Amino acid sequence: MTIAKLITVSLIVAMWATAGLAQSAQVAFGTIQQNSGLPVEVTAENLSVDQTAGKAVFSENVLIIQGEMRLSADQVTVIYDSVAQGIAQIEAVGNVILISGEDAAESDRADYNVDDGTIVMTGSVLVAQGPSALTADSMTVRLQDGTAQMSGRVRTVLQPEQN
Repeated sequence: MTIAKLITVSLIVAMWATAGLAQSAQVAFGTIQQNSGLPVEVTAENLSVDQTAGKAVFSENVLIIQGEMRLSADQVTVIYDSVAQGIAQIEAVGNVILISGEDAAESDRADYNVDDGTIVMTGSVLVAQGPSALTADSMTVRLQDGTAQMSGRVRTVLQPEQN
């Protein structure tokens, strides 16, 4: 398998592991069960691979699609763990948008640490679920227990259900 194919497959597997997003109140985010067997499409204007540094950078209009999940950013960097031969970190920078079904989250940056299973979104974080929205300076998502911690000027708008 070429390094570019390995990068693409590894990136997508890691990104879709992030499908469950929740607050401590267990607010679900999008399609909780993402089918990793679905085809994955990655588009970007550029791909740069640095095997010595152990990283690959997708840049300019990056869009990753699998099923109902969409991730877009100005740049996505994949950093490899040289010991485990897998992905250690994924960094999405600039106009980061994650969409699953009708739910969306956006921020200036998102860092996914594969080893500890956390995603940290920073910089004008906005989570929209239907008519409700939640904003903060940062959000840390723990994938193991499906909880999220919002911090830094947290604000929420909850819309009651209409009968």
